[in-house]
Amino acid sequence: MSIVNAKEMLLKATDGGYAVGAFNITNLIQMEAVIEAAVERSAPLIIQTSVTPSKFLGREVLVAIYRTLAEAAPIPICLHLDHCTDVGYCKDCAAAGYTNIMIDASKQGFEENIRQTREVADYAHGQGDISVEGELGTVAGVEDQVKVVEDETQLADPAAAVEFVERTGIDLFAPAIGTAHGVYKTSDPKVDFDRLAAIRKALETAGLQVPLVVHGGTGLPEHTVKKLLELGGAKFNVSTELKHSLIDATFDYLQANRGEYNPGKIDKAVKVAIKKTVNGWIDRLGCQGEA
Repeated sequence: MSIVNAKEMLLKATDGGYAVGAFNITNLIQMEAVIEAAVERSAPLIIQTSVTPSKFLGREVLVAIYRTLAEAAPIPICLHLDHCTDVGYCKDCAAAGYTNIMIDASKQGFEENIRQTREVADYAHGQGDISVEGELGTVAGVEDQVKVVEDETQLADPAAAVEFVERTGIDLFAPAIGTAHGVYKTSDPKVDFDRLAAIRKALETAGLQVPLVVHGGTGLPEHTVKKLLELGGAKFNVSTELKHSLIDATFDYLQANRGEYNPGKIDKAVKVAIKKTVNGWIDRLGCQGEA
């Protein structure tokens, strides 16, 4: 049960009216902390790595650690490659043992986005129990190597969503609806709820069971998260908040204990901070006890 792809857990989340947290990690301590928090709350979990940490740490190393920790955990856990723009590297990670792959060809034209996304979906599905996420429209902000400035942002077209999902064969769909990567410039960012509702209705009318993904979770206010849950958001990506938790916890510990040279104590402080962040999202998403 522990090592799974993302599709089945997210279909269950959609039916149950809750969502699964998808947390970007950059090291072993973060991965352990995220898993420990989810296990303690009996919550399903998606662990994500962006391309840069995947290459820096090594995809085979990350997969080995993931399998070791997930096999010992009593909850379903998915390992997801986030926002990869390189078709070849998507295939490499699928072959290495990632259980969900996101090919982000959203900055390409519609037809090229479909072509690249379909190529990854066909390859991943041919490798076995691997699900694939695709994106239509572009999400503003910076996520690893993917940078989209505000004037390049293009929201997903509900009329094109059905064609995109059907032609690509994806398992998860990430439509751009106004959320952003990084830190929002306002405390109440404008999210196009009507667009997400129209996309969900169009997919359901076409008979397509494809869980919806919300990018840019960090900084979304409670009422926005609640509304996105009501509209079918089943996977919420959280990256920047975990980075802040790691760096702030490290800084605070060093400031308070500058004379100490014990890395293990720093790791413990970081783990406490990461678990607090993850627990907050488990509460917001309503996924406690759903593993």
